[in-house]
Amino acid sequence: MKLKIRRIGNSLGILLPKEALLGWGLGEGDNLELGLKDIRPVRRTPRRKDELDAVNRSVSLAVIRQFSAREIRAQIRASLRQRRQQYDWDNACDEWESLARGKDDGALFAAMLGRDERAISRRQYLPYIELLSAAEVRALREGVTG
Repeated sequence: MKLKIRRIGNSLGILLPKEALLGWGLGEGDNLELGLKDIRPVRRTPRRKDELDAVNRSVSLAVIRQFSAREIRAQIRASLRQRRQQYDWDNACDEWESLARGKDDGALFAAMLGRDERAISRRQYLPYIELLSAAEVRALREGVTG
C-alpha cells in the first residue's frame, strides 16, 4: 500500500487508512514502531502465515456471529468501492466482489471461514473487518496470538 507524505501542521506525516489500523487491531492512542524500512505495531503481532490466518478466521467468525449475510455483503461492497478508489485491486477483490453480489450465504461463509489455500489467501484482505470495533479486533488478535 502506498502512502503519501503530507504536511500536518508544521510537520510532515502520513495518514494511516482505518482499514490498515483495524487489520492490525489498533486504534487511537496505540503505538507504532518506525524502522528504517517499515512501520509496525509495537506489541506482538502474528508473524507466521498460520497465526495470521487464525486471527483472520477469528475475526471472520465474530463477524458471522454478529451480523447477517446481508449486512456483511453491504460492508464488503462499501469496502471494495473505497479500495477501488484508493488502493491496488487484486484477484481477492474480484472474488469478494462476486461473493458480495451473490445470494449463496453458504459460499460467502465458506469464503470467510474455509481452510483451503484459496480461502486463506482471500482472507489476507477482510473487506468486512470494519463491522467490528477496533477494540473487538484487538481482543480477537490478542486471544489468538497471546
